[in-house]
Amino acid sequence: MIKGSTAIFVLAAISVLSPDAVSAFSVVSPAVTSSVPSASAAFITTSTASSSSLLSGRNNHPSNHYDAAITASRTGRTSFLLLSSSSTDDQDTDDDEEEEDAYADLKKDYPDLEFVNYNDPEYRMDRGMGDDDLDEKALLADKNDDETLAEIERMREERRRKNDEYQFETYHADVLRGGEVCLGEWSVYQTDTFMGEDVIKGRNEAAMGVPRLLRWDKVLKVVSRGSKIVVDNTMDKDDEDWMRVDGERIVHEERLATLDDFPSLMTRSDDEEVEELLWEEEEVLHVEKTYWPREMNSMDFRGAGGSMCVGKAFTICDTVPLAKKEGYENNVLERHEGPFSEMRSELGLQSDSMRFRVKLDYALLDEDEESAVATAPPPLHLRTLTICRETLDGYWPNPADNEGTDDDDAEATESSVRRKNQKAITETLFGPPGAPGGLYDPPPVGNEERATENYMLLNFEGGATVLLPHRLDQNTGNDSIGWVTSLDWTPGKVRYQVDRKVLGGTKLKGLKTLELSEVQGEDADTWRPRDGGANMRQ
Repeated sequence: MIKGSTAIFVLAAISVLSPDAVSAFSVVSPAVTSSVPSASAAFITTSTASSSSLLSGRNNHPSNHYDAAITASRTGRTSFLLLSSSSTDDQDTDDDEEEEDAYADLKKDYPDLEFVNYNDPEYRMDRGMGDDDLDEKALLADKNDDETLAEIERMREERRRKNDEYQFETYHADVLRGGEVCLGEWSVYQTDTFMGEDVIKGRNEAAMGVPRLLRWDKVLKVVSRGSKIVVDNTMDKDDEDWMRVDGERIVHEERLATLDDFPSLMTRSDDEEVEELLWEEEEVLHVEKTYWPREMNSMDFRGAGGSMCVGKAFTICDTVPLAKKEGYENNVLERHEGPFSEMRSELGLQSDSMRFRVKLDYALLDEDEESAVATAPPPLHLRTLTICRETLDGYWPNPADNEGTDDDDAEATESSVRRKNQKAITETLFGPPGAPGGLYDPPPVGNEERATENYMLLNFEGGATVLLPHRLDQNTGNDSIGWVTSLDWTPGKVRYQVDRKVLGGTKLKGLKTLELSEVQGEDADTWRPRDGGANMRQ
């Protein structure tokens, strides 16, 4: 029933993880391949269907063939059924006869969804990014007086604020699970871009512009959680515009594990000495880096803030302006304005008791930062990439961290703290690298030159594939093509792909869309788009 529209995706540089070690690192060397056109869908799926035919296929109506996709819009408040029709059969166009609702059956099957007709020339999507989201002239027609303009803007702002509230509450309840603890293993990959010219000279001559990734030997054990706090309200509760979330903030905490975080160590005998967990300063500083505002409010979930959640996917972002203004951290608008000297973004998928996150840390080169000016900002380069494999059921992902260790009792090796579905979790988080067949739905990234100079495609253990820009140019026009980061992961029967698409130029923190595709894993090759790819129509 679902069929995507199309666009062209060109990939020129692919990096494949390698176990080869160099001193304290494992090297990941990029290999150059020829440009390969692949497919992409222009829609996202956020509703889980009861059968695979709903997720992919075509439903023939009596007089028309309709391509449909269950999607979630950028507002995230409601799931939408975005419809575009392409009639292939002759139809009677009797003006005297009342037009039949072609979507009647779908509306009956999905009563909770709002139906949006893409063929309606008046259709626009308000992304909360500014006045250009809606065509004021077309909307107002002859109602161009100041009072009408003010009322329409008030209504639009009310809708945005309700969506801000929805995103804020959904992120806290679904992604952070109301403050529950998450236990994870972090694999850190450091690019050679910031290691000096001598190191860079060792790159593959055919891909000198593509950084190598060097993996830290030590896997970090991290405890993560997020919770709500109440702050003093700057807005009077009697104000008609006041909302409860105006007085709330979300705070995140991520720390390296201690002995108290491992139940297996608590089963040891009292007279047995347990070594203390020792972490290097570099590891501590890495985990302390924030990928979110210090106190996250509902306004951070507007497009400009770069944070959003939809279905099983979510993304968050934090930046450091190139030209810091006093008090910018407390000013929502100013902290979203580029250009930036640093940008850290996170993209994640979760399902049941597992979560897979990708953390991307970008920064200016040292020589660029010294001479950087806001009028001609230098590019941001990928500094580190962190893969977070996490479980949400109170146990660690690795079974060795959960099992009993008392050798005097043979039965203790099958400790009661071992989870029943450990085998499935191990295969999902630590299985063979790469999504089957690569990205299910490769997004458009621009021309071949841009694909070669700015993007990497990486495969990671756990059947995950990540497409990411390793260099973000900030000196292009704000209306340029923008950037996309994609994560493809199959944590069970359903295969997910999430695309984080942001604006170009100095507005690269601003989120265009967060698009989530779902397809039955065993049917992915059958329904994989094969006619190019395109961004979701706005």
